[in-house]
Order: sequence, then structure tokens, then C-alpha cells
Amino acid sequence: NESEPPPSLNEILTPPEQDEASSRVVLLGSEGRTGFILAPAALTGEAIEEAAATFQGQWIVNVSFNDEGAIAFDQMAVANYERQVAIVLDGVVESAPTINATEFNGQAVISGSFDEQEAKDLALVLRFGALPVEFERDDVRTVSATLGEGTLRAGVVAGLVGLALVGLYMLLYYRLLGLVAVSSLAISGATLWSIIAWLGESQGLALTLAGATGIIVSIGVQVDSNIVYYERIKEEVRRGRAVRSAADGSFRAAFSTIIWADLASLIGAGVLYQLTSGTVRGFALYLGITTLIDIAVSFFFMRPLVILVARRLVNERPSRLGISETKEVVGT
Repeated sequence: NESEPPPSLNEILTPPEQDEASSRVVLLGSEGRTGFILAPAALTGEAIEEAAATFQGQWIVNVSFNDEGAIAFDQMAVANYERQVAIVLDGVVESAPTINATEFNGQAVISGSFDEQEAKDLALVLRFGALPVEFERDDVRTVSATLGEGTLRAGVVAGLVGLALVGLYMLLYYRLLGLVAVSSLAISGATLWSIIAWLGESQGLALTLAGATGIIVSIGVQVDSNIVYYERIKEEVRRGRAVRSAADGSFRAAFSTIIWADLASLIGAGVLYQLTSGTVRGFALYLGITTLIDIAVSFFFMRPLVILVARRLVNERPSRLGISETKEVVGT
């Protein structure tokens, strides 16, 4: 009679639904080629207090047990001296070191032919295996692989259209000062783009839809900074002050208002960044960055350019700034 061929490894592996710590099981190793016949678990990840990869001539993993775990591990070491003990996570044998002592006093060292990444991965397995976490499926959605890219592109286009409309409004209402505002936005945009490129190159951060939203919101913040200054100038000119003098003297009070308004934005961005996660942090990050840029551009670019325009191009003709040349008259 012909003998039957031995069963394949896949045929004798324990199905996931039957993999219980209290049962005798057959599990696959992490490399996917070796099977392990395992007795019921002697202790679980809850017994581990800490696990860390260190280099001491070679890469090793230091494992610390809590009080109950230390006792249980020593008992297991006595019963299984010079035998392998399996470290299992999610039905996979991640490592199977040999026990070479019978007493560990709450501290064990796993050594072998580890490289750095393997040692760190094993330490990570031991730490996360100590967490009694179960995942429950809450919602399942299928989306196109290009959905995120398309949404981001739409957000950027919307931001550019909004920027163009804001620039047109500033030019129509403030004339030459509107040109300064558009120039300020261009400088801010170039600076921001440089920062985004640097963050992507050095930190691996990518511009997301939430980040683009933060940038779009910041356009309003930057335009407000220009408007605060311009309205202050217009108010001084209507009171009879010369355009040049108004441009010089109005900035101090206007910049104080700009600082306080930007400070409120920075506080909001900082709170969001610290207390949230994921895409909301991207929104907060770029809102904070653009607000800081606004402060710098207001002081180092907007003010000098407004003063230059007032001195060289206006020639005491307020209409070029969108100001009626009729002065306020105070009756007696």
C-alpha cells in the first residue's frame, strides 16, 4: 500500500478563530516558512512593563516584567530550561529565543543575530503586545485613489480664485495702496511656498487639503493687516494731514492692532495643534506659519513700500489712494 503524503504546513496551522492563549496551537513564524507547535501560553503581554532595543557590542532587547510577570516568567524558565519560548503577536511567532537560565528577577535579555531594525521591531512587538487593544470596524468606505489629489487640487484652485478676487477688490478700492497689498500677498506667498518646499524636503511634510484651507483662511488675515493700516492713513488724510505724514505716523497704531489680531490667530492655531491630531493639525500648522509671515511682511515690506508710494507716486493727491480729496471741516 502506498503511504499518504504528509500534510502540508498550511493544513496543520491553527485557524485564527481557534487561536486561543489557553489552547495548544500551531502557528507560523514571521518569515512565513516555519511552523511552531505551541503549548498554552504561560504569560501574556500584560506581564511586560518595558521593552527596549539597545546596542552592547551587538543589538539586544532588554525586557522588564512587573511583579506578577517576574514570578510567572521565572516559573516558566524553570519548567522550560534550554527550550524555546515563543513570542506571539496576532497569531504570528515573532521570535522564539532559547531560555538559558532559571532565574531572571524581573529582567530578561533577548540576544541573537539582530540588526538594529530587527531589535527595535521586536521591542515594539513586546511593548504593543502588552496593550489589551481590540479594534472594532466602525465604518467602511471605498474611495477612488485619485480622490485626495483631486480634492487638494480643487482646494488650491479655489484659493487662487479667491486670492485673485481679493486682489481685484483691493486695487479698485485702494488704488495704489491696493497694488501694495497685492505685492505683499505675493511676497507672503513666495515665502510660504519656500517654507512648504523646505518642510517637504527636510521633514517629509506634504501640503494637505486641511493645510490648504489654513492658507486660504490666512489670506483674510493678511488682507486685514493691510486694511487696518490703509484705513488709518485715510482717516488721517481726511482730517487734513498730508499723505506723506499720514503714511509715516499711522503705522505705529496700526501695527499694534495687527500684532494683537495676529496674536489671537497664533493662539488659536497653537491650541488646535496641541489638542488635535491628523488633518486638523495641518490646518493649524499652516495657519500659524502664514500668520507669522504676515507679521514679518507687514513690518519689513508693507510699511516701507507704503511710505515709498506716498512720497514718490501720490504727490499729495489722495485720490490715487482711493481717498476723496474733500477734507473734514470742524465747525465752531
